[in-house]
Amino acid sequence: MPKRWVIPDIHGYVKTVTSLVKDLIRPTRYDEIYFLGDYVDRGPDSKGVIDFIRALQQDEYNVTALKGNHEDFMVELYDAEKQSINPWWHNFGNKKHKAWLDIGGKQTLTSFGVQHVRDVPADYIEWMRNLTYYVELEHFVLVHAGLNFRNENPYEDIQSMLWLREYEIKPEKIGGRRIIHGHVPVNMELITQAISNKFYKFIDLDNGPYLTGKDGFGNLVALELGSMEMVIQYNLDL
Repeated sequence: MPKRWVIPDIHGYVKTVTSLVKDLIRPTRYDEIYFLGDYVDRGPDSKGVIDFIRALQQDEYNVTALKGNHEDFMVELYDAEKQSINPWWHNFGNKKHKAWLDIGGKQTLTSFGVQHVRDVPADYIEWMRNLTYYVELEHFVLVHAGLNFRNENPYEDIQSMLWLREYEIKPEKIGGRRIIHGHVPVNMELITQAISNKFYKFIDLDNGPYLTGKDGFGNLVALELGSMEMVIQYNLDL
């Protein structure tokens, strides 16, 4: 029976995700792999992570990649730099650019071998631009950050899917499904509890692979939705 694997925020750690997928998960082309976004920034090889996911897609693995806030931010900055003749870029835009560099954008530029985000090859930007925001499965909703349940239709608020950090879940608005997301790093104890306890309305799979010096953090995990088996790969890129 085909398996369904969910993998959260990778953040430029290409050796880690490669080992997780090829050595631990070892998917067949009948299996489904869902990536929850945040492929870029922080780690040393954001380009390599995107190349790895795109290669899986080109090799006809059943891969679905969601958009994270880091991809959204990068695409926004790319568009702004391409149109930087606009006066707003020189004040507000420069502040946003500095904020991106501070959250790992510098490492992302280095991985592409460029100094400015506008020089990142356009096909990478378009790949990020066209990523989907959520996936609705029989028992789960997969999303990068969360859903705005104050909306009558939670799926209409795209910003919340990318950026939301705290929210009250109303399962009746999503057909009684549980939410699986990343975006906010949590320790392994909470991840394990959420997976094993069906009373949890959500499962946050982000263990913060860049938080290697913090107890209970620093891994990239994958969850198989049929068996609820979790696979853990410590950070191999550091």
